[in-house]
Amino acid sequence: MRLLERNREGKLCLANFVGKDIPPYAILSHTWGPEEVTFQDLVDGSGQKKLGYKKIQFCEDQALRDGLQYFWVDTCCIDKSSSAELQEAINCMFRWYQEAQVCYVYLSDVGARHTGPRRNLKPLQGSRWFTRGWTLQELLAPSTVEFYDSDWSRLGTRQMLAPKISKITGISISYLCNRDADIGVLLRNASIAERMSWAAVRQTTREEDVAYSLLGIFDINMPMLYGEGKNAFVRLQEEIIKRWDDQSLLAWRYTWDLPWTNLRVPSDEHHDGVLAKSPENFAGCGDIVPYKATRPGAAFFTPNKGLHITLPMCEEHALLECHRSNDPTAMTASRPVPWIIERGSSGKGSQSRFSQAPKNTRMARSVRWW
Repeated sequence: MRLLERNREGKLCLANFVGKDIPPYAILSHTWGPEEVTFQDLVDGSGQKKLGYKKIQFCEDQALRDGLQYFWVDTCCIDKSSSAELQEAINCMFRWYQEAQVCYVYLSDVGARHTGPRRNLKPLQGSRWFTRGWTLQELLAPSTVEFYDSDWSRLGTRQMLAPKISKITGISISYLCNRDADIGVLLRNASIAERMSWAAVRQTTREEDVAYSLLGIFDINMPMLYGEGKNAFVRLQEEIIKRWDDQSLLAWRYTWDLPWTNLRVPSDEHHDGVLAKSPENFAGCGDIVPYKATRPGAAFFTPNKGLHITLPMCEEHALLECHRSNDPTAMTASRPVPWIIERGSSGKGSQSRFSQAPKNTRMARSVRWW
């Protein structure tokens, strides 16, 4: 890991650290703008001429005020010309934010006119920072997060602003405030569908980053293959299946109105796979949770092709072991598209819900999606 510091000659430089030798550091979260300072700019000394250098100066000054010698900025602490280094950085990114002493969030589009003694925090909702894929982990991973406006004035901490942030993002306040517990433990309390819903309205510049930006949220490591397009999100779901027996991953075929936005996300009824195409498909699934079963649930199995899982069946619907958090008596059902059960019949359909398992419910020998 590379960290920035000011050396004895007063020059900003990069220091390399490995393993447990990493000192305490601050970390910056922001949205990229014009003229960001890159790794090469720091190496050749041309970075100070760029607009993005002001962010680095702010992060350094605030870190020093907080008693921290070192700090990290994504634009210049990673040599993105090295594919191996970039891949390692992406897989480590969540942990780097998690282990930072403090994370400074710079909101370049929240102006000073909205600060002061009678601060109006409504413009936070329109900030681009809340719409970007990478900033989700930057919001959740650090133990301490501080928000600053475009003039570097402090708006408050994540805990202070938690009610507002929760309304903007759809993330429960419990994940924003309760930081006595390890964030990894907290995130395991959230279903796969709930975590996916947090990314439903977020965007990334590169299509593959929709998946790569969620690796830390699901505690997943996987190789980066830029150029694979939407297949990256399919691979992410396959890795989740290998790690977690949470059937809420399949409970995404709905159309939802998002209470914290003006968006209506379609269920994508013409999509013929059991795995979602993007986090957008999980919009509104934030309250789907697994049943607290007294016995282990049905486990996923991924052969060379397709997905194999044993589930109870009601006619053509496979009943998933999950439900709405406010209605534990209702089961979530999925009609696989396309699907094969027992004798190989197939069909098409969409999601349904049942108040209770009907009398003609039976246990299928196997359900396979391809």
